[in-house]
Amino acid sequence: MAALDRVKVLVLGDSGVGKSSLVHLLCHNQVLGNPSWTVGCSVDVRIHDYKEGTPEEKTYYIELWDVGGSVGSATSVKSTRAVFYNLLNGIILVHDLTNKKSSQNLYRWSLEALNRDVAPTGVLVTNGDYDGEQFADNQIPLLVIGTKLDQIPETKRNEVLTRTAFLAEDFNAEEINLDCTNPRYLAAGSSNAVKLSRFFDKVIEKRYFLRDGNQVCHFS
Repeated sequence: MAALDRVKVLVLGDSGVGKSSLVHLLCHNQVLGNPSWTVGCSVDVRIHDYKEGTPEEKTYYIELWDVGGSVGSATSVKSTRAVFYNLLNGIILVHDLTNKKSSQNLYRWSLEALNRDVAPTGVLVTNGDYDGEQFADNQIPLLVIGTKLDQIPETKRNEVLTRTAFLAEDFNAEEINLDCTNPRYLAAGSSNAVKLSRFFDKVIEKRYFLRDGNQVCHFS
């Protein structure tokens, strides 16, 4: 069997938001029984069928790079993480729906990865003070995923989801909200599964295809 082409997708967000549990669920369709803190970066692989069910269907490897979310000293930690940001093809931004700060910090995480040569300045956005110009020229596909949906009381869900909905709009990305301890949130045919598949298709197209659909030359 010929080796499959692959794309690199970063999984970014604060410590404790559930990135490792999410990656395990995405790659193995199983709940991670005993998640631990990620030191540095952990890489797992998901098999994805691009344009599934069409004549253009082709199987790819999706490398999911789970980057440790420790902030620490901004300069030293960022310079250490910078090596993981090379040659990225897509970014999944993960936040904890019960933690407002983790949502605000997604702006810092995205800018750190997209502008890895720029010195970090900490949290770049607070209280909804958002500068759309920061992402105006971004060509890297983004996906926003909110975790721990199960920990929000039913009476509060609408309020919380309304508060976080602006993230997807700001990043020009689709949004998925789920509970990483319940695989049904990503069940085949569900709206979340469709959004995820669409995101991976977009990442592959940006990596391997021109806008007119013609395949481009590439190097592994």
